[in-house]
Amino acid sequence: MTGKVLVAYGTTNGSTAQIAEAVAQVLCKEGLTAEARPAPSMAGIEMYDAVVVGGALYAGRRHKDARGFVRRHRRALGERPLWFFSSGPLDASASERNIPPVSGVRRAMERLGVREHVTFGGCLEEGARGRAARMILRNGKGGDFRDYPAIEAWAQRVAKELTAA
Repeated sequence: MTGKVLVAYGTTNGSTAQIAEAVAQVLCKEGLTAEARPAPSMAGIEMYDAVVVGGALYAGRRHKDARGFVRRHRRALGERPLWFFSSGPLDASASERNIPPVSGVRRAMERLGVREHVTFGGCLEEGARGRAARMILRNGKGGDFRDYPAIEAWAQRVAKELTAA
């Protein structure tokens, strides 16, 4: 495949955007044309041949922008190779074991034929927006738990599937 890949994401404080950028960079290094874009900025996805959708997790739910993107573009997404990633655990659990998708993500995966889902660790640092985020930080539960080697390895698997097609 030599087409374009969209890496759409929903994020509040930018951590998931950074993961999406890393995924897009790996896809480009592997010979694909890829770009990471905020999910709300996408009016249409017709110009893309494959899509990766990432969303931050908050209290067991995927970010509203990622959910809205999937809902708005469900028909077109169902016609393209599609992958999902989530980001969120504020501990090392995502690096230690496979974390299954939350129920809303799992339902969307079944409806749309998502090829794979992975959960990456999240990041919550000082200056984060939102009352809950500030409370988490006040309780000493913040930090950066993103595993970039794992993110890059997953993106390489996605690229391998796409270039083999």
